[in-house]
Amino acid sequence: MPVKRDIIFKIFFADERNIEFLTDFLKSALSIPAEEYDELVIVDPHLIREHPTDKLGIIDVKLKTVSGKTIHIEIQVAPLPQMRERIAYYDAKMITEQIGKREQYKDIKQVISIVITEQEFIADSPNFHHRFTMYDSVNSVELTDIVEVHTLELCKLEEKNDDSRLSYWMEFIKAEGELELEAVAQRDPLIKKAVARLMELSADEQTRLLYEAREKERMDNESLRDWARTEGEKAEREKWQVVVADKDAEIADKDAEIADKDAEIAGKDAEIADKDAEIADKDAEIAELRARLGEGK
Repeated sequence: MPVKRDIIFKIFFADERNIEFLTDFLKSALSIPAEEYDELVIVDPHLIREHPTDKLGIIDVKLKTVSGKTIHIEIQVAPLPQMRERIAYYDAKMITEQIGKREQYKDIKQVISIVITEQEFIADSPNFHHRFTMYDSVNSVELTDIVEVHTLELCKLEEKNDDSRLSYWMEFIKAEGELELEAVAQRDPLIKKAVARLMELSADEQTRLLYEAREKERMDNESLRDWARTEGEKAEREKWQVVVADKDAEIADKDAEIADKDAEIAGKDAEIADKDAEIADKDAEIAELRARLGEGK
């Protein structure tokens, strides 16, 4: 069972028994003081709703550090529309949920998001790891890092693998089968231990049932999206077919109108030709009369 499937990622990294793996992964990705990891607390991944109509956000792994920083990790294998807006929404919720009626702005703690994607997310860079904060790109000045977003793109790992500890964990997350996991296990003793733990999870019947149910849900959702896209394309085609048919009918009417005009013009031309012939006959008759008159003289 690959770790990049969200249900396996959550089961593996959100398990208190695997806290050493989570800690090492975070240390490889983030640049916060080491003491922040002395006491990591994994919390409910549901974002607080202030009103019944608020959108309920669910993230894969959410935790608190010693000083109260919030770290949330999510993994997206399939492309997700409006991903940037989604990240901004989740981060905003995790900021506002810190402030009650008696808290002040100074009580807000840093929110760090780690977004792992299989698809390309940052198209303008070949690197697989990026860090974003509120930053003035013109004057190269950071306003604040109260919100910090890290993106990790699995698809760029082979191209930009820097043999760092973070790349080891990325390989672990990306690995599809036992052969790939066995290769990753040779990287480091802790990674090897993580692979062994993942194998134990894969052998657990309850975990496998959860994984299979989630996979079925994922495939059903993909099928529904494909169906909706196909139906949408079909409806769009049918709409344009009607538009084209209407235009064809309009053009045919115009062609018929032009044909009628051409026939009318042809009739007028024939009428003029007849008149010209009649005039020519009259001219010939007049010429003949003039000739006779000339002979009589």
